[in-house]
Amino acid sequence: MEASAFFATIWSRLGHSSYLSADLEARVERYWEDLETGLQALYPQSEGVLGRVAETLARNLQERSIELQALDLKRVYQPDWFQKPHMHGYIAYADRFAGNLKGVAERIPYLKELGIRYLHLMPLLLPREGENDGGYAVADYRQVRPDLGSMDDLQALCTQLRREGISLCLDLVLNHVAREHPWAVAARQGAPRYRDYFYIYPDRTLPDAFERTLPEVFPDFAPGNFTWDDEVAGWVWTTFNRWQWDVNWSNPEVFLEYLDLILWLANRGVEVFRLDAIAFTWKRLGTNCQNQPEVHALTQALRAAVRIGAPAVAFKAEAIVAPEDLITYLGTGAHYGKVSELAYHNTLMVQIWSSLASRDTRLFTQALQRFPEKPPTTAWATYLRCHDDIGWAISDTDAAAVGLEGAAHRRFLSEFYRGEFPGSFARGMHFQENPATGDRRTSGSAASLAGLETALESGHPRLINLAIERLLLAHAVFIGYGEGIPLIYMGDELGLLNDYDYGQEPAHQDDNRWLHRPRMDWARAERRKQAGTVEHRLFQGLKALLEARSRTPQLHAAFPTRPLWQPNPHLLVLKRPHPEGTLVQVYNFSEQDQALPWETLRAEGIVQPFDRITQTPAPAYLMPYARLWLTQPRL
Repeated sequence: MEASAFFATIWSRLGHSSYLSADLEARVERYWEDLETGLQALYPQSEGVLGRVAETLARNLQERSIELQALDLKRVYQPDWFQKPHMHGYIAYADRFAGNLKGVAERIPYLKELGIRYLHLMPLLLPREGENDGGYAVADYRQVRPDLGSMDDLQALCTQLRREGISLCLDLVLNHVAREHPWAVAARQGAPRYRDYFYIYPDRTLPDAFERTLPEVFPDFAPGNFTWDDEVAGWVWTTFNRWQWDVNWSNPEVFLEYLDLILWLANRGVEVFRLDAIAFTWKRLGTNCQNQPEVHALTQALRAAVRIGAPAVAFKAEAIVAPEDLITYLGTGAHYGKVSELAYHNTLMVQIWSSLASRDTRLFTQALQRFPEKPPTTAWATYLRCHDDIGWAISDTDAAAVGLEGAAHRRFLSEFYRGEFPGSFARGMHFQENPATGDRRTSGSAASLAGLETALESGHPRLINLAIERLLLAHAVFIGYGEGIPLIYMGDELGLLNDYDYGQEPAHQDDNRWLHRPRMDWARAERRKQAGTVEHRLFQGLKALLEARSRTPQLHAAFPTRPLWQPNPHLLVLKRPHPEGTLVQVYNFSEQDQALPWETLRAEGIVQPFDRITQTPAPAYLMPYARLWLTQPRL
């Protein structure tokens, strides 16, 4: 099929104005090659896939509202909308934040007060009953959890957020569905078409062959990667849990199903899709079945089709992998800049916590020096905490370069943030400890890990002040990093602590990640208005950082961040070149005053450093946990 025939197939089912015809034809021509080459890499022997993609696009374009078509046009002319310095994100569970979707709508003024332009609501589509991996075991992508509301409520929320200048991000689980999903139900009932939507084997021959190179994601409560199912009479691929069935993306029917689903949800008003577990979507014998080349081909094809049918939409890849693999989710080689617009900068998060524990930034600087540069049309999602545990992804190569032993440093971090290391200020828990490898991940809220819980218990004003400053420093680093959208996790703006009552809910008692998923405390939120309270200092401190970011053009995500080596191991120094003048950020990761690195600043042309955060000249010394965003005043 040629591009002209592809466009004609779509247009024959629409019949809009000639202007829209020209607009649609231009989009087809722009993304045709990305779509065709992506599909050819995935399904070289499949006839008619492109024609069915065209039909899927036409069906959903017919249903796209005039308001969303206007947003499409706006985004076509502002393709960097998600890269702008005023794009600030917030992550929340709808029920824990505000009860339900209508409650979230009522809290929009709170989000706007903080300066939020992007809201990621954690899984809210209908999950299976009982255990559901925090909502990631989806039973129906076209229904909302009943306790949160209805699909009409979600559409109404999207509309209200959009009119207030806030984009909604929704989780879309790509690797698996719940065993109770209609596809899996049909497979269990013997429908051949739907059996082909999954990986089902009659005996252990192939599962055992795959297992030789497959890691275990949850070795404690979900060992192995395959589960015997009596109804389907076979071994089902279940990477995460026995009730989460991996879908078979080598089947083009699966691609078409997910494309239709994305466009349908986009028509409800969803603007950003977090592509959950995307790294696992393609399987290959003899590998770990992660980060396979076809993953990027399928993302490219999906993105190209969605750019034709709903160009207001952006993709965010949820790929917590090594940096050399992570950059491929924003595009390298033939896929450069053609896959997801956003991906998580896991390395930044891990290194912030590492430097807070060690008071040493040399490993941080080394890791950023080696971190690949992203395509300028993309952005990182930067963050300090999220709903998940912290995996201590410290590279052995980076550790060795600064005189550390990787395994020993990872062990130090897990012990420090468990509160087991002498002198630790942190309170957390080990998650998924693996005795065979020594791997221990960490659960805990940002405030508790940063020492606020311990400090409040002591009642000591200096310790409380240090914990608050530590939290503000940590946030300043990822907010000021500048290559993407900073994401604030619900409650971190108030210093919410660990929720040790998480085990009282039966569905949560075996998963201590609920330790750092507390319910929003709106009584404490009111204290943000009372000067001198912890809540006021944190909320106003983060708000000031976000306001400073909005007025700093150097923080547009198209420009790269470069770490600078300098003699003081307690300081992290980052440089952002820009046509309006270089920005140099200086962060003090210690509890002691540190001298400003004058020689480093002068080398970058900054001789009269002006702080963009406080809008005052820079001090000669950095207070404990100080953070400065410095430019040379323009004449």
